[in-house]
Amino acid sequence: MAEIDYLEQYIFPQELLDKVSSLPLLPGVYLHKNKDGKIIYVGKAIKLRNRVRNYFQDRPMDAKTKVLVRKIVDFDFIVTDSEAEALILEDTLIKEHKPKYNILLKDDKTYPYIRVTNEPYPRVFSTRTVIKDGSKYFGPYTDIRSQKYVLKTLRDIFKLRSCEILINDDSILKKKHKVCLDFHIKKCEGPCEGLITQIKYSENIKQAIAIINGRTREMEKDLIDEMNLAAEDFRFEEAASLRDRLGMLQDYSGKQKVVSQDLADRDVIGIARQEETACAVIFKIRDGKLLGKRHYIVPNAFDQPEEDIVQRALERWYIESDFIPREIFVPCEPSDIEYLTGWLGEKRGNVVSLVIPKIGDKKKLIDMAVSNGEAILREYYASIEKREQIIPRAVQSLQRDLRLAKPPRTIECFDNSHFQGTDLVSSMVHFEDGKPKKSEYRKFKNKTVLRNDDFATMRETVYRRYERLLQEIEEYNQLKASGAEISNEKRVPKLPDLIIIDGGKGQLSSAVEVLNELKLMDKVVVIGLAKRLEEIFFPGISDSILLPKTSSSLRLIQHLRDEAHRFAITFHRSLRDKRTLQTELSEINGIGEKTAIKLLTEMGSVENIRRADLETLKEHVNDKIANKILEHFSKIS
Repeated sequence: MAEIDYLEQYIFPQELLDKVSSLPLLPGVYLHKNKDGKIIYVGKAIKLRNRVRNYFQDRPMDAKTKVLVRKIVDFDFIVTDSEAEALILEDTLIKEHKPKYNILLKDDKTYPYIRVTNEPYPRVFSTRTVIKDGSKYFGPYTDIRSQKYVLKTLRDIFKLRSCEILINDDSILKKKHKVCLDFHIKKCEGPCEGLITQIKYSENIKQAIAIINGRTREMEKDLIDEMNLAAEDFRFEEAASLRDRLGMLQDYSGKQKVVSQDLADRDVIGIARQEETACAVIFKIRDGKLLGKRHYIVPNAFDQPEEDIVQRALERWYIESDFIPREIFVPCEPSDIEYLTGWLGEKRGNVVSLVIPKIGDKKKLIDMAVSNGEAILREYYASIEKREQIIPRAVQSLQRDLRLAKPPRTIECFDNSHFQGTDLVSSMVHFEDGKPKKSEYRKFKNKTVLRNDDFATMRETVYRRYERLLQEIEEYNQLKASGAEISNEKRVPKLPDLIIIDGGKGQLSSAVEVLNELKLMDKVVVIGLAKRLEEIFFPGISDSILLPKTSSSLRLIQHLRDEAHRFAITFHRSLRDKRTLQTELSEINGIGEKTAIKLLTEMGSVENIRRADLETLKEHVNDKIANKILEHFSKIS
C-alpha cells in the first residue's frame, strides 16, 4: 500500500494522461522528460500505450521508478517497425542522451571485429568500423592479441589473400593483376591470376568462418577425412598439405581453454559489485571452449537491481554480436525476459533458452564470470586511485609557490565586465587538474547593483555562487544519507581548493566578506590577482607575491584569469547585442524579435536598415512593416 499512497499524493496533469491514451498499440521507444525538457529516461515497448500507461497508474514501484515518475512532465515517442528496431533505437538514444534514470554501461573503447568482405574472393581482416555493404562481422574482440592470433591462424591454414585489389572473373580473364610476394612465399594461392578457383576459395572462407565461430572440432574431423581420402587415392602432396593444415588447427584449438565438458555453445553472464559500481562480464563459449569475454562497467549501481543490469548488458552485447547461442546462463531472470527472449529468438531464427544454474559445473561458470568481474573492478578502482594521485606539474608548482596545504586540483576564478557602467555581468570558470571544465562554468547577470561598482558586483557574484553550491552539497549529502536514488551523473558537488579573484585588494576584500558570511574562510583558500604587475594578494596580508615570469604556476593563473575574462566578455557582448537589437528595432511597433533578427541577418546591420529605401525594405518584409521602419527612422534622423 505504501507504493500506492506515494503516487496518490501526486496528481498527473490531465493533458499528460490524454497524451498517454492517444499512444498507438505499436512497438517503439518512449522518452520521458522533466520540467526543463531534458530527457531523463528512455525505454522500449512492444505496445507503447500499454507500457507508458504503467508509469501513471497506482501500482507497486521500486524506489528509482517512484522518483522518476514524480519528475515526468512530458514524453515523446518514436514508432518502429519491429521490437528489434525498438531495442536498437533505445540503445542508440541512451548512448546519445545519457538519461539520468537509465542504466549507463561505461565502455569508452571501440573494440575491433573480424571482417569478411562481400566480394567474389573475400578478404579477412581486423576493423573497428562496421560498414553495411553485405560484409560479415565477427566479434567484438576485447583481447587484441587473441584476435591477431585468430587472423594469423586463418591465413596460415587457408592462405587467404591480404591485398586490397578487386578480384573477379573479369579482372582474371583480362589479366589485370600479377601475383605478389605472398604467392611466392606460399602465403597466398594466387586468386588474382585464377590459380585457385572461386569455388575452392569460397570453401576456404566458409571453413575460416567456422573456425572464427569456434567450430574447430567439426573442422578437424573434416580435415582428417579429406587427408585419408587423398592418401588412399595416392594424392600424397595434397594429403601432406591437409596434414599440415590439421596440425596448425590442432595447435590453435589446443590453446583454447576448455570450460565445459558437454562441448556446447553458450554465453555466460556474471555480475560483480564493489562499493557503488557493478561490472557485467559475458563469457563467449563455443564447443565448450572459452573464446573470449566482454565486460561493461555500471557506475552508480548501488540501487540498480541485478535483473535490470543483466537485461541491459545482454541487450547491449547481442546488439553488437551476430552469433546468438542456443543457451545463455544468467545469475537471475532479466527484468524483461519476455521481450529479451523474443528478440533473441527472432535474431537467431530458433528458440533461445535463458538458464539460471543453481549447482554443479554450470553454476561454476557463473561464479567464474563473477570472479572475473571482481578482478576487473579491483583494476578499475586502482586505475582511478592512480589517476587521482597523478597531479599535473603546474598544479604542484602552484601549491609550492603559494605554500598551500594541499594541491589546488579544483580552482575557480571570477571576473567582472561592464560597458560604460551598463550591463554589469560576472563570470566564473572552473579548472580541474589545470584544465578547463566548461560544464562547470557559470555566468551571472547582476541583480542588486545598479551602478558601476566593481566591489559590490564581486560580493553579489561570490555570494550567489557559493550559497547555491552549499545548498547543492547539503541536498546531495541528505539524499545519500537517506539511501535514496542518486543520479548516474558523475558530478558530486564540492568546494574548490582555490578561489582566484581577478582584481586587487578591494575585490579580494569584497569576496572575503562574503566567504566569512557563509562561514567558508576556513574551508577554502582565496587569493586576488592584480592585473598590472600580476601581483598575488592573500587576505589580511599587505605585501603581494610575485611569481617568476616563466613559472608554470604563473602561466596556470594567467590561463584562468584570461579564460574568466573571455567568458565574461562573451556573455557581456551577447547581452549588449540583445539590448541594441531591442532598442534599435524592437521599439518599432509591429516588429518582434524574429522579424528583427531576420532583418539583421539579411541586411547586415541596423545602419543598413536605417539607410534603406522603401523598395529595398519591401524585399525583406511586407509593405506595412516596411512603411513603419521608414517612418520610424525618418523621425529620429
